[in-house]
Amino acid sequence: MSQNAFVSIIIPVKNFERTIEKTFEYLLNVDYPRDSWEWVIADGGSTDKTIEIIKTWQGKHPFIKLVEVPNCPSPGFARNKALEVVKGEYLFFTDADCAPNKEWITEMLKHFSADPKIAAVGGEVFTLKVDSNNLVEAWCQHFRFNMVSPRYGFIKEGYYPDFPKEPKPSDIGGHKGYFFGTCNVAYRKSIMDEIGVRFWDRPTGEDMNLSYECRRSGFKFYFTPKAKVDHMHRADVKALRKVWVTYGQAHLPLIDKYVKRNGLEVILQFVKNTPSFILPFPMRGFVYIGNFHLMHVWAFLFIVFGILSLIFQPLWLKVGVAASFLFTFYFAYQYVKWNFDMEPKNKFPVWCKMKYLTNLSFIQGGLKDFKKFKILCIEPSF
Repeated sequence: MSQNAFVSIIIPVKNFERTIEKTFEYLLNVDYPRDSWEWVIADGGSTDKTIEIIKTWQGKHPFIKLVEVPNCPSPGFARNKALEVVKGEYLFFTDADCAPNKEWITEMLKHFSADPKIAAVGGEVFTLKVDSNNLVEAWCQHFRFNMVSPRYGFIKEGYYPDFPKEPKPSDIGGHKGYFFGTCNVAYRKSIMDEIGVRFWDRPTGEDMNLSYECRRSGFKFYFTPKAKVDHMHRADVKALRKVWVTYGQAHLPLIDKYVKRNGLEVILQFVKNTPSFILPFPMRGFVYIGNFHLMHVWAFLFIVFGILSLIFQPLWLKVGVAASFLFTFYFAYQYVKWNFDMEPKNKFPVWCKMKYLTNLSFIQGGLKDFKKFKILCIEPSF
């Protein structure tokens, strides 16, 4: 492979006037020949100044292409429209709120060159704060939102595991669902064409589905933290909660597609090494049991024991009240304790609120389409 292989950088956008110029500025700093790349921006129907900004940049840089996709149903649909016009041998995906580092392209291409069976190379994702006083951005940075390594037990550089022949639900929608998000990944176009795979049109989960399609076809994924992007995250709690609902919602159609056997996987998240087991069950799915879940279970029992103790007087009810209170406090503390490290300290209640609401939104998303798919997903505790 030539060191200067032609690459296409694909960015779906819709109403990104807040961050898109920052993304363009960082892309211009990427160390790669200007005659060996193109930027393909797929706009899904922006109503703000996004199109105006793109066209202004087009006037300065002829390698920028704009594909307009009115009434676009999803980011995956927009990316597929971009794929219809790309010329690149390698397809680099990022978003209009991301800032790739200088070595982003050369680091990715190095690993493609080393192994022709690699379908995708992905890098690490950090946080780039737009507003130093924005508490939601500070929360995302502390949470390591969208980082790859913490998602899989702080993995180092190297290959992802082989795709399992009979995946469990947690291999698809859980903590073992190895995939690369489209904020920072590059695909070998020839492999995508060979498999005949593109992004699905659902509102979310398209990055996971594409990853699984390639991996289950026997191709490899390689993680290189050096090819990093900094991510400009949501600026308010409402937007942050919305994205976590969609993350949970994506798991049901993925499990429906890739998990063939009925059975409910129970994952003991509060136990070291996160053991799991399959319960015989007439449907598919998973149930995580972690600090978030257990503090609610014990709080419910505390209320039940408390009410009963007001009516009846046996000693075991009083013991139940005391024990359930202590367990509620214990698991609540385990859930929020790492928020004590966040600055400023006087915002501790705010950090706890954000953690709770985003976790709640994740679980709500996992349950949202239960009736449609008949798949049960109780999402993890953060």
